[in-house]
Amino acid sequence: MIPAGRAHLHVTAVSDPGLRGKSNEDRFAISAHRLSKANPIPSLLAIIADGVGGHRAGEVAAEMAVETISRLVVESDAAQPTQILSQAMAHASQLIYEQSKRDLAQTGMGTTAVCAWVIGDRLYTAAAGDSRLYLLRSGTLQRLTTDHTWVQEALDHGALSPEGARDHPNAHVIRRYLGAKHPLRPDLRLRLHPDESDAQAEANQGLRLLPGDRLLLCSDGLTDLVEDAEMLAALSTGRSTKEALHGLVALANGRGGHDNITILSLEMPARAPAKVLGTPARRLALPLLLGTALLVVLVLLAMLGWYLLRPGGALRTTRTPTVTATQTAPALETLPAALSTPQPGAIIPTATPLPPASLTPGASLPTYTPWPTNTPGP
Repeated sequence: MIPAGRAHLHVTAVSDPGLRGKSNEDRFAISAHRLSKANPIPSLLAIIADGVGGHRAGEVAAEMAVETISRLVVESDAAQPTQILSQAMAHASQLIYEQSKRDLAQTGMGTTAVCAWVIGDRLYTAAAGDSRLYLLRSGTLQRLTTDHTWVQEALDHGALSPEGARDHPNAHVIRRYLGAKHPLRPDLRLRLHPDESDAQAEANQGLRLLPGDRLLLCSDGLTDLVEDAEMLAALSTGRSTKEALHGLVALANGRGGHDNITILSLEMPARAPAKVLGTPARRLALPLLLGTALLVVLVLLAMLGWYLLRPGGALRTTRTPTVTATQTAPALETLPAALSTPQPGAIIPTATPLPPASLTPGASLPTYTPWPTNTPGP
């Protein structure tokens, strides 16, 4: 893929270490590209990884995950997005495990990861752990991913009530993560309805995003302390996205801030230009318009020819005036003024890049290197 100077979605990011004095083991990356010179459809990959492990090893695992997944996606042809994401995440998991075996201080390190890959207006996802992906659409906030935790499994099997889940002793027991000994099976379910099967959820990959849709990626430092309804309320107040995200961080910290907090917002523009969406109908617009303009020109030329060649027309005059000594020769007939040819139809807009991503903390796009290693608090 080819690096793009700007993302085709509006991007806002915040990352905060929380209030427990621990180092920030969250890592995230956002990379903007176009698929190729021949296929300029835009691509945006966003990742959050929440590292676990003692002596800063979680930071190492999270950074390896973000770097490896980003690199492998960028090096791909984007032909099979879900397969590419799955293979990239599984490969990153294997590398983290091998690194943990080489360094005693990094033994047992691992990381969660959630990925959102938007190609044009199509969404592809992959996840492992309890970092989440939400979709905000038409005033409704919907979680698209499923937590891989002991508590979630207990909830799914009816062994635990939602009321008892938040403060359960096993609330932070992760059942699937990058860096495990066994090969990772990334979760490719994109759940749109609570009652759909796993196969139906996976079939939702490639979900078409609508103008104004917003994707929210976040680590569990937010979702442990802030309810989904509170997240929706914060994002619906009319404040800027940056202010809303900082407000969510402040809310989590106000309730203890026991973990790192990272939030990414990816928002589809209200009105996307034709080449951003890359749909076949839009790609046919220019040829159709040019064909219409050519037809109009031919019709006008035919009308002009008929006017000149009609009986009595300038080019069909048969009478020749006779000039006598006492006559003044009549003035020559003047040909009709040339008809102006109208310009072809409306100009087709080109793929004008969207405004630069709004980034907090600051970092330029495109990059598939994690934004910054440790992000200072707001």
